[in-house]
Amino acid sequence: MRAPKTPHTPLYHGCQPVSTPRIVQVTATALSVPPRDRRIPWIWGAFNQVIVEVRTDDGLVGWGEAFGYGTPLAVTALVNHTLQPLLIGQDASDIRGTIESLFHATHLWGRYGVTTFAISGVDIALWDLAGKRVNKPLFELFGGAASRAIPSYCSLVRYRDLDLMTQHAAEAADAGSPMIKLHQIDVESVRRGREAVGALPLTVDVNCEWTPLEAIQMARSMNEYDLYWLEEPVFPPEDYVGLARVARASGVPIASGENACTASQFLLMMESRAVAFVQPSVIKVGGISEFLKVAALAEVYNVNLAPHSPYFGPGFLATLHLIAHLRHVSWIERLHLDLEASLFKRPLSFDGTTYTVPDGPGLGLEVDPDVVRTYRVSGD
Repeated sequence: MRAPKTPHTPLYHGCQPVSTPRIVQVTATALSVPPRDRRIPWIWGAFNQVIVEVRTDDGLVGWGEAFGYGTPLAVTALVNHTLQPLLIGQDASDIRGTIESLFHATHLWGRYGVTTFAISGVDIALWDLAGKRVNKPLFELFGGAASRAIPSYCSLVRYRDLDLMTQHAAEAADAGSPMIKLHQIDVESVRRGREAVGALPLTVDVNCEWTPLEAIQMARSMNEYDLYWLEEPVFPPEDYVGLARVARASGVPIASGENACTASQFLLMMESRAVAFVQPSVIKVGGISEFLKVAALAEVYNVNLAPHSPYFGPGFLATLHLIAHLRHVSWIERLHLDLEASLFKRPLSFDGTTYTVPDGPGLGLEVDPDVVRTYRVSGD
């Protein structure tokens, strides 16, 4: 870690000086929690999560989440064996300085992918600690919220069984979801999805399936069914020039960003005029700190912000707080499956379509250590 450029000045809360909170422990744990409905074809069988716990010498605990689909042990190892030694003894209240130092210290291994996923988890945990230290929810630390009620849209997984797909799409529509997302890659699936959801907004995420030319052809074919957006149609996902070609040639609004890390990649995306909807994921992009930078860029470039958030842990809570604060986001993405155990000690308020952002300190809910122990993946 680089030494701070200026000596530490104590923080003040009211008239009482507050001592510098130092990090004493950083622990990442990989979890694997099965879906409650085993018919849902989740590609990895169980849902992988990486939970990051940061403890300080004043007795507080902050919780974060790092992206771990398919690679939970790699991300966990990076936190525990690479980031932890850099973090012990650091000032937990200096979030920007601490995270920038991590980016500098780890850039040799790449600025994107698992390195940034791991840093994201630490950043979220530090923000959780910051809210707990002043006994305020994160949205208040960000500057307030227009509303704590956040509508959600339903994001289906990819199905081979189209009858089951249409059944679940129709169920989500009937339950009041304001928009439905499919993860199919063929026109027939989109046709059947449109029939199932009626006139609701319909989006399709193909997870970087095609070349730009193939994507143009498929976008034109799928748009017969009135797509609200087409998500990540091009491989590689960082081909922003290719994405812009697809948007211009097809006339279909393009969404992308779940595979982008740091505001630097999002700047290139927006400079290329590649997307109508930009989709930062708080547990991949670099955490809350980097997400806020991306949100500011989206305002400057007048691009719609549609966060990527098919998660069940601290990353989902962080996204709720960010959306509540940013005001110009329509919905939060909710994955259309339930896990057999909740990670939190008490449930997140949800009426079937709308979440209420918790107003407890920090993220607002506490992680249940018993669930962490029960579903922990060994091998780290």
